Amino acid sequence: MGKGLPKRSEDYSLWYNELVKRADLAENSAVRGCMVIKPYGYSIWEKMQAEIDRMFKETGHTNAYFPLFIPKSYLSKEADHVEGFAKECAVVTHYRLKNDEEGNGVVVDPAAKLEEELIVRPTSETVIWSTYKNWIQSYRDLPVLVNQWANVVRWEMRTRLFLRTAEFLWQEGHTAHATKQEAIDESVQMMQVYAEFAEKFMALPVVRGIKSESERFAGAVETYCIEALMQDGKALQAGTSHFLGQNFAKAFDVKFTSKEGKLEHVWGTSWGVSTRLMGALIMAHSDDQGLVLPPRLAPIQVVIVPIYRGEEQLEVIREKTAGMISELRAKGITVRFDDRDAFKPGFKFAEWELKGVPVRLAIGPKDLENNSVEIARRDTGEKEIFSLEGSISEKVQALLDDIQNSIYDKALMFREENTTSVDSYEEFKQVLDEKGGFVSAHWDGTAETEEKIKQETKATIRCMIFNGEDEEGVCMYSGKPSARRVLFARAY
Repeated sequence: MGKGLPKRSEDYSLWYNELVKRADLAENSAVRGCMVIKPYGYSIWEKMQAEIDRMFKETGHTNAYFPLFIPKSYLSKEADHVEGFAKECAVVTHYRLKNDEEGNGVVVDPAAKLEEELIVRPTSETVIWSTYKNWIQSYRDLPVLVNQWANVVRWEMRTRLFLRTAEFLWQEGHTAHATKQEAIDESVQMMQVYAEFAEKFMALPVVRGIKSESERFAGAVETYCIEALMQDGKALQAGTSHFLGQNFAKAFDVKFTSKEGKLEHVWGTSWGVSTRLMGALIMAHSDDQGLVLPPRLAPIQVVIVPIYRGEEQLEVIREKTAGMISELRAKGITVRFDDRDAFKPGFKFAEWELKGVPVRLAIGPKDLENNSVEIARRDTGEKEIFSLEGSISEKVQALLDDIQNSIYDKALMFREENTTSVDSYEEFKQVLDEKGGFVSAHWDGTAETEEKIKQETKATIRCMIFNGEDEEGVCMYSGKPSARRVLFARAY
């Protein structure tokens, strides 16, 4: 496997970048700022996608697909929205190429200029609300509960695989409702869906919260979020859900006739998570040996490594493990039998450790004699000899469940140990520099104070804790009255 990974404690950023590449998750593409998600990485994303999609459908949502291209005029209709995304937009100006007459290859045909430029979608509120105008006329047409799985483009100049790329994959839900309360309830529900997915499948504890006005989605009335803490003490926004009020309905004149016969604008929401979750998964759990994957999202949950000399011994091991593999797969456990003859067992152990496979079974001649198998768990490295007189599927399933819970508990303990409450600005800066993590502090509620703290410390308000208790105090920065504490952190 070559030399080991850089250590997290020495260079966390380099460790992350190297791990993404060496574990075969993704690589930089020929297009600046974009990435190629490799098969192993995409397999993890597919498992994420499948679980999230199932949860959406259980809450009444259905999938659709909307155009990649958005007329420029659409973005102009909602002022806050266009201001929020203007600097990140990729713009299509022409629709044809031609051969250069001087033999310099292919050039843009100046005669093929579009009458109106098209924006490569940075998000789809505008094109979807223009469509909803045709779909919604009456209260009988509501609610509209639609999601789409798609790619988007936000022109990033400083990129990092999974965390921030010019093009990325995501889902975006867009719903329309008859009342304000229905739309608020939908926004909160989807935040809770994201939180449940993060905690139950990613083994990632998250804080449910509400964004400050400055951190709110462009065009939203309120933004709900889930925030996670990475091992380097930085926060990562893992998902957002937005109550849009009637802003986009008014911008695109989407009205409905109510039960009372009145013509009213509908109420809207939008919500999304992206391949940024892959970055969160890697940074929250992995170690200096490689990935540590929660079993519920691992493409391969169990790898079996035969230890043998010659084809004859290998055939005996194959016969012995065939029943084990069938038993495991019958329980829905994904298994890989690694009989590649070009690599030694030690190499295979290191490779599957790097790729984060939760459970490794090793079986050799002595194990055959004793009717046993060596079981190793990825998260702790612990090994044990298991007698095949017992049920291998029951043993492995119990182990997978324990690994899933242990990974979550470890991440939760880390977050609790790295959440600090402070009362003074000096203490705030000291904690940020020496410890990191979430810092709970009073804030006076003004954008001016928020911006000054950000400029001076690079820390932002991650959220006001959802349903958190009010606690009157004074702002650590301005000394003005504060109604509650908020969570600050340096963040990705």
